[in-house]
Amino acid sequence: MTRPALPPETPWWHPHRHAERRALLLTRNRIQSGIRDWLAARDFVEVDPAALAISPGNEAHLHGFATRMIGNDGVAQPMYLHTSPEFAMKKLLAAGEQRIFSFAHVWRNRERTARHHPEFTMLEWYRAGEDYRVLFSDCIAWLRLAAQRAGAPLLRHGHATCDPFAEPQVISVAEAFAAHAGIDLLATCDGAETDARALRAQAGAQGIRLGGDDTWSDMLSRILVEKVEPHLGHDRPTILDRYPAAEAALARPAADPREAERFELYACGVELANGFGELTDPAEQRRRFQLEMDEKSRVYGERYPLDEDFLTALALMPPASGCAMGFDRLVMLATGAPRIEDVIWTPVPG
Repeated sequence: MTRPALPPETPWWHPHRHAERRALLLTRNRIQSGIRDWLAARDFVEVDPAALAISPGNEAHLHGFATRMIGNDGVAQPMYLHTSPEFAMKKLLAAGEQRIFSFAHVWRNRERTARHHPEFTMLEWYRAGEDYRVLFSDCIAWLRLAAQRAGAPLLRHGHATCDPFAEPQVISVAEAFAAHAGIDLLATCDGAETDARALRAQAGAQGIRLGGDDTWSDMLSRILVEKVEPHLGHDRPTILDRYPAAEAALARPAADPREAERFELYACGVELANGFGELTDPAEQRRRFQLEMDEKSRVYGERYPLDEDFLTALALMPPASGCAMGFDRLVMLATGAPRIEDVIWTPVPG
């Protein structure tokens, strides 16, 4: 006898709903175990960063969850749940660790869609003294491992597919903008300085509609989402390399000072990972954080404190590369699940 379809509002803990999801969740465990074994075989140490932080992160468009830590004297101190374990893990690099990784729960407000969840698992890893491009190989290895553990020849999301075993496409952000939007992006920036008027003119010539008060960064994000991302990671993985320096607050400059050592990994049009050649200059990092918080204040009317402990530790941090991967998204593509909540053991209500 065929069981009737469950109403969409049926909670995840309903026995029938759990029965529908259980195979996906067990596959999640197999993928996680496989990645842990892969990293251990290469002398990575798993670490467990604290989630409670002085600052949730200092990127303008990331939104943290605020709380209070009350001392024995009854005095409350503002604290946040981290949006990434990055600051804590970089402190461990400063302390002397060389190769570390974490499966960290992280929290981001204002983010809930089929691909976003307020609480999710971030796989973050660092290689001290190694070029950031070695992270490309790590990412591709895990796409293939996830597909194998899921018994899937292809990664899937909706109607899109990606062969993780195919040779990945590596393309710069500037090349992708030229190919998919007809825009010479680097002509609109000089180092960290940007020319919003020049980008607006190019976008208008291509028939791209923009908001009247959009900044250069706003325009770049809109063009990336609407014109570029839909073309990435189809048939084979795409590594979108060398972001403009103005869009890489935590990355070292590249050979061309208009670009930075930052990349993102795409499969099935979905962004899976964000990696950097890490910036280790405390003064420059402080300047960039302050600019980000100025923009956050302009757009959202709030700003987050800087983690002074992190900025102090940064002076001791060795040259390193690091990357963060959305682990739930990886599982979602490997299993073909339509929503990220389908591969999270206990989704957040709401």
